[in-house]
Amino acid sequence: MRNLDGTDLRLLGALAQDPRRTVVALAQKLGLSRNTVQARMSRLEQEQVFLSFERRIDPAALGYPLAAFIHIHVHQPKLQQITDELARIPEVLEAFGVTGQADILARVVSEGAEDLFRINGTILAIDGVERTDTSLAMHELIPFRIEPLLARGVRTDG
Repeated sequence: MRNLDGTDLRLLGALAQDPRRTVVALAQKLGLSRNTVQARMSRLEQEQVFLSFERRIDPAALGYPLAAFIHIHVHQPKLQQITDELARIPEVLEAFGVTGQADILARVVSEGAEDLFRINGTILAIDGVERTDTSLAMHELIPFRIEPLLARGVRTDG
């Protein structure tokens, strides 16, 4: 991935504020030509700077209001197989390999406590999963955000 410059950051900031802005509207807001904005947008897309649209859909609107984080302890030689099985569970929104006592941290959603119990059982039934620890998300204190990093600018040290 190439380094982002000030123009890229301004463009991303404008998109963060209003992701439905057209190329023409972005050009007007930023004082750039339409071609410049279009070229920058294309390059950012090619370099996979943008996350998928599905990350903006609220699972609660789909009937999954309960969010939880499941710490999964695994038999390390089976990590890839376990990851493949986790990916087949629709309620597992994302999973990370982590340091610490657990090996995987999965963010899951469910219809409620009974459904979460079922999902946890499905995870425990995966060959190589040794145990799980589940934490309910009580309230989202800081929603996903990127604007503070955009405002900070590009870090080039390191």
